[in-house]
Amino acid sequence: MKEFELINRYFKGRGITRRDVNLGIGDDCALVTVPANCQLAVTTDTLVAGVHFFHDISPRALGHRAIAVNLSDLAAMGAEPTWVSVALTLPSIDPQWIAELTDGMHEIAEYFNVQIIGGDTTQGPLSITICAKGTVPEGTALRRSGAKVGDWIFVTGPLGDAGLAIESKKQGLSIAPEHLKDINKRLNFPTPRVAAGQALRGLASSAIDISDGLLADLGHVLNLSQVSATINIENVPTSDAMQASLDFEQRLPFVLNYGDDYELLYTVADSNKSMLDIKLRQYGVEASCIGQIKSGDGNIELLHQGEKFAFEHKGFEHFSKEQV
Repeated sequence: MKEFELINRYFKGRGITRRDVNLGIGDDCALVTVPANCQLAVTTDTLVAGVHFFHDISPRALGHRAIAVNLSDLAAMGAEPTWVSVALTLPSIDPQWIAELTDGMHEIAEYFNVQIIGGDTTQGPLSITICAKGTVPEGTALRRSGAKVGDWIFVTGPLGDAGLAIESKKQGLSIAPEHLKDINKRLNFPTPRVAAGQALRGLASSAIDISDGLLADLGHVLNLSQVSATINIENVPTSDAMQASLDFEQRLPFVLNYGDDYELLYTVADSNKSMLDIKLRQYGVEASCIGQIKSGDGNIELLHQGEKFAFEHKGFEHFSKEQV
């Protein structure tokens, strides 16, 4: 099988067909129509074997994950996902492996009403680059730079599971089989908070998705907003699997420093807090308040039961030594 046969078999004619796609796979470019009075949100992520995923990940999980992490970026901006381009770099063509990979891609794309409209294929070390596009009404996009002193800090779900799954594989941690299954699902099949992101529009003052770790990603918000924060670490939500596997202090590196959970972190003024809580519950999202924005220059003060808590701030950063 060669490049164009691969494209025709696994991408062209598969998945949903959106009415706003004027020309999809098969030409030099795709053509789409952006709704009136909307802005186009565009994000691109590359996943590299051995850096972003283990070499033995199931291809279906890899396909899901590649799309999901990009939709999470769109969710953090309050955008509605619409179109995706896929660039595959493959060492060789294994038809069964590619079939499962693209099944994973098409499943999550269809779930979120996203059409795969083009991309590229080439030979080389395994990596996947996704360019995801979405639309957001003009002037409503969420940004990292809007947090204000007095705003409350929330996260949309439990943190640390993906990191625990990574370290359980690297270090052979002893975790009960039922909990191992749960945390591996969180790592390999993350759920982008698309509906929650759209619910935040007009109510949240800033937002970001948690991909590099809670403290690292909160730091991005604080630096761009030119404020500081206080975090009550006992309020950061954790899953049943995390609580059953590690004691409180053992959890902290996973909860505070590890990324890959793809929950949303957002800030909201006190006057909008109740309204946003009601709106999120309509989507089945129970967000947790973990702290508050303070004046300052990007510092994060950690508290445990009201007392200052010392902890090394660290998150994933490319060109460091940290890899999966």
